[in-house]
Amino acid sequence: MGQVFMKLRVMPTGVDVNLDEVLEKIKAINLKDVEIRDSKTQPIAFGLKALLIVAVMPDEEGVGDRFVEEISKIDNVESVEIESMELV
Repeated sequence: MGQVFMKLRVMPTGVDVNLDEVLEKIKAINLKDVEIRDSKTQPIAFGLKALLIVAVMPDEEGVGDRFVEEISKIDNVESVEIESMELV
């Protein structure tokens, strides 16, 4: 089985959300073999910024869905969108 490279866009609930704190909570998610490779912020509009996450995980059924679900549970996260997914 291979690895999956997944790009996620995490939208906060508002402009006053500290994205560094959200990122630390995402990094603290304890899913086996899920590794965050990169992260950055992306300006959206009117001061709102999104958090872009690049993660690598095993190509197993449900791993990506569980990761997205866990991020969605974090306080001040409005939505999580998978921008792209490809086999490594």
